[in-house]
Amino acid sequence: MKIEFKVALIGGGASGLGAACARMISEAGGYVAIADVDAARGAAEAERLANETLFVRTDVTQAESVEAAVAATVERFGRLDILINCAGIAPPQRLIGKDGSPMPLEAFARVIAVNLTGSFNMARVAAAAMAKNTPDESGERGVIVNTSSIAAYEGQIGQIAYAASKAGIAGMTLPMARDLARHGVRVMTIAPGIFDTPLLAGLPEEARTSLAAGVPFPAALGQPAQFAALARHIIENAYLNGEVIRLDAALRMGPK
Repeated sequence: MKIEFKVALIGGGASGLGAACARMISEAGGYVAIADVDAARGAAEAERLANETLFVRTDVTQAESVEAAVAATVERFGRLDILINCAGIAPPQRLIGKDGSPMPLEAFARVIAVNLTGSFNMARVAAAAMAKNTPDESGERGVIVNTSSIAAYEGQIGQIAYAASKAGIAGMTLPMARDLARHGVRVMTIAPGIFDTPLLAGLPEEARTSLAAGVPFPAALGQPAQFAALARHIIENAYLNGEVIRLDAALRMGPK
């Protein structure tokens, strides 16, 4: 799919990986709708981009909120061609705390709700809008790019909820692609390694340097623009479908 003149909805597009994807789409000549719960950052990011970028405050865990975001996107631009799901949280917590108490069920459920259910929620509504598009010369109507993590495969200590949520995203990639094949909508997932995003911004520089040193090659934190570059290739390569791509510079995480 050529990005120029296409319309992309970016979940979690106010910062980090999502913001990088929003910039990539805009620079490639596409139209962008940013869906994020952070109204201040989302509005500011929309102002920085060209092509009448739209911001819609969106809670990905709520059906009505996502439905409103997709409706607003279609109303503004007339269609929806691309969805990139980047909204996510990663609060660390062990199954049993230092005081011997179990991890609260609500804490686990919250991570699943935002990361996994939120991605599904965005995909289901966006796919229904894409299915109404007139197919291009290859029969394609839309592309969905989800975000998993290498934690789905090598979850570390304290990452049980995050790893479970990201494993769920990886696991729904193929059946989602198969479900949407008849509608001409492709589904792919990126599983990034350690990226320089707001999730890591609060760490001391020493900790960030240590994390980067553990990456085989290049020994550096991934940059959001590198994630966006892969998302662009997925969008533009029509034969990529139903697969999870690790973007981790050969990193395999240890227990902690």
